[in-house]
Amino acid sequence: MAEAKQQIIDFCQSKSKSKFYFNDFTKLFPDEKARDVKKILTALVNEEVMEFWSSGSTTMYGLKGAGKQAGAEGED
Repeated sequence: MAEAKQQIIDFCQSKSKSKFYFNDFTKLFPDEKARDVKKILTALVNEEVMEFWSSGSTTMYGLKGAGKQAGAEGED
């Protein structure tokens, strides 16, 4: 699982955007079930490496502290 976690972190850091849909991560692991990818993402959230972001209708994932909303929410 450590290798998969690092793959997700590297993917997020390599992109210019800061928030990602769940399906963005399932594409990284085409041979894995969606449930297994969800477990990896949940572990990263629990370790406070990643965080959830919700628009109200959609939940997205992002690296903790990355993106515009971090400063807007007083998380500096």
